Amino acid sequence: MIDFSTHYLGLKLNGPIVVSSTPLSESLDNIRRMEDSGAAAIVLTSLFEEQLALESRALDEDLSRGTESFAESLDYLPEQSDYRMTHEVYLEYLRRAKAAVSIPILASLNGATTGGWIRFAKDMEEAGADAIELNTYALATDRSQTSAELELQLLELVGAVCQAVKVPVSVKLSQSFTSLPHMAARLEDAGARGLVLFNRFYQPDFDIETLEVRPTLHFSTPSELLPRLHWAAILYGHLNIDLAITGGVHSAEDVLKSIMAGAGMTMMASALHIHGIEHIGRVLSDMRYWLEKREYTSLWDTRGCLSRRSVPDTSPFDRGNYIKTLSSYSLRQTVAAF
Repeated sequence: MIDFSTHYLGLKLNGPIVVSSTPLSESLDNIRRMEDSGAAAIVLTSLFEEQLALESRALDEDLSRGTESFAESLDYLPEQSDYRMTHEVYLEYLRRAKAAVSIPILASLNGATTGGWIRFAKDMEEAGADAIELNTYALATDRSQTSAELELQLLELVGAVCQAVKVPVSVKLSQSFTSLPHMAARLEDAGARGLVLFNRFYQPDFDIETLEVRPTLHFSTPSELLPRLHWAAILYGHLNIDLAITGGVHSAEDVLKSIMAGAGMTMMASALHIHGIEHIGRVLSDMRYWLEKREYTSLWDTRGCLSRRSVPDTSPFDRGNYIKTLSSYSLRQTVAAF
């Protein structure tokens, strides 16, 4: 029997697959099915920074109704109906999810500034969250704001939350940093216990008939896994915090690649929407078959075997691979195909 047990954020887990933040986890029946299918832990849907701001301002409006000092300041925020849960409902659901299953339940905060995050992180801890994932989502749209300022803002946020709670904190990170290894090290210094590689930024689409900019949502594909493997393999062995890969994890092969790159955990969401919650069990079964066929006794015997520090030739991770890849393309073969 293959040993899949591991640790993530100091939590003892029974396998390498965590359910990432998804609307599927907003049903207790689904949460139970996730556990039954082999999920090692579940990250609940995110509580949004804008939602907290909206609720706070709505309270201010109730307390100062008639002053007309409030309405215009809400124009930039989504409608309250855009959010599935108020923060009180979120906390109650967190309690119920904890009671429904025996696997760890992680709460998620989505935003970019400190704001009310500290207070709500404490609330999540009190409600029973085994850990908190900071789902950072900040886009640089102001040319006067430097990259250093954005990074400092993130570090201050992470540091403030880590100091405010006793449960472990992970950071779901963007790959858009000039020096990701340096940023990862600074997040570790700020108190983060884990990094999740990477957040998927959702891009708007343009409707050329109505001249409207519309939000779009596409499920991930396995091709999105490549940059995550790349950076996990580079970071592995150089940090004392856990690495998880999310985005593009759909199959047993994807999970195995992630562990071999150096991740200690993988996360699934899109694959469960496409194939169903029971897909977790099928992936674990396929992994078990692959490992047994090669006479492994533990999944973790493979961890980091394809990381940058483990392979004899590091050029696939460096600039040299860029040159080698381009030079391997044969124009003659392309011409011959016509």
